Amino acid sequence: MAAAVVRSLGSSLGKNLREIRLHLCQTSAASKGARDFVEQHYVTLKTANPHFPILIRECSGVQARLWARYDFGRESSVAVDNMSVDQVAKALQTLVQSKP
Repeated sequence: MAAAVVRSLGSSLGKNLREIRLHLCQTSAASKGARDFVEQHYVTLKTANPHFPILIRECSGVQARLWARYDFGRESSVAVDNMSVDQVAKALQTLVQSKP
């Protein structure tokens, strides 16, 4: 399912967004879904959006969170702690399609 969501986003990230940031812990079990999402889908997203900033921020002990920055510096985030890869992809899709 996550692969289908990533494919459906394609090169549309830049339409509503200015930046995506994913904060995660390198070792915690709560960030496993976020780490797996990066390992499995980052290359696909970046290949489809080569000039769009997709930032991965690793910090020990941090809560896994997905941030989206829109026009005029507006930001929205969603916690992705204890989520599966599919749930992280769905959260990304929701952020991409929403406007703050």
